[in-house]
Amino acid sequence: MTAPSEQQVLDALRTVRDTASGKDVVSLGMVSGLAVRDGHVAFALEVPRARAAEFEPLRRTAEQAVDALDGVLSVSAVLTAESAAKPAPPPPRGHAHGAPAAAKPLVPGITNIVAVASGKGGVGKSTTAVNLALGFAANGLRVGILDADIYGPSMPRMLGISGKPNSRDGKILEPMENYGLKCMSMGFLVAEDTPMIWRGPMVMSALNQMLRDVNWGELDILVVDLPPGTGDAQLTMAQQVPLAGAVIVSTPQDIALLDARKGLNMFRKVDVPVLGIVENMSYFCCPNCGHRSEIFSHGGARLEAERLGVEFLGEVPLDIVIRETSDEGHPIVVAQPDGEHARVFRGMAQRVWEKIAGQTQRPAPRIVIQ
Repeated sequence: MTAPSEQQVLDALRTVRDTASGKDVVSLGMVSGLAVRDGHVAFALEVPRARAAEFEPLRRTAEQAVDALDGVLSVSAVLTAESAAKPAPPPPRGHAHGAPAAAKPLVPGITNIVAVASGKGGVGKSTTAVNLALGFAANGLRVGILDADIYGPSMPRMLGISGKPNSRDGKILEPMENYGLKCMSMGFLVAEDTPMIWRGPMVMSALNQMLRDVNWGELDILVVDLPPGTGDAQLTMAQQVPLAGAVIVSTPQDIALLDARKGLNMFRKVDVPVLGIVENMSYFCCPNCGHRSEIFSHGGARLEAERLGVEFLGEVPLDIVIRETSDEGHPIVVAQPDGEHARVFRGMAQRVWEKIAGQTQRPAPRIVIQ
């Protein structure tokens, strides 16, 4: 079966009409960020911010129109308010920088939301996030994990989950699940090798939908695996989600710690507590002779934590077993639950939970530029 072309997708979208104007979504200029590859289609519909909820039926109709094309394997359509975005009004006189807005939990039923972040890629943040989430579950908590890396989702592979999420009513998605974790990721909605050629507002819209339009149920904690850096995804989570705190992952060398420091300072500026720093790839022990080598230096994250006045949560070695179990979709905490590495992750999970347990949900901070 031949995959559809971009033109065929646009022709299908021309059959979808906005009831208010009577015109199709293509001629209205609503379609943006169209990506078509090997039968997997992704696009956004730009709508007025104040009326975004009204356009949800139109989004579903557009998604169904494309899904009906021969050769389409998956469709992901999101709403974005980019074209109607306006500067926020100035705060009332006397409003303090970073003062919280009214408390409105974004995801009902979720008691705590914890972000796992890093200043740069390649430090093992996703591996840490999934094993930390499994550590929470092993400690008896009800846990979910949100893969917020729209451009490089990794949770489907790391948790050994394939397929697409179901929806009972055509509106709310049921999260995928394995090892007792509920999970949602863009990787379930598009093929693994499909590039997400999306601008910032589209990423923010997708994140909001994966939070609000998913039946997470009752969770003690939702772990959010953020992409590396300090971009749109991080600001979306900081501004619109009542985060209980953030865990920063770094390797020991100076260049990684420099970027980790930027990530930590970003969370501080938006009034999100930094729960601690994890030093990943801290050292390497030869499996044959037991000789220890500190390939990326050692102890840098601990010293950085002390310097910045945050807690050092622990160190995780560079170990081929951790890499293999993650790649195989059977992370180390469930693959070797009684092993040394699993105990490290469970210990870090226990410490994070101790720091946030009993807290009420924090309101999402309002960022004011002065």
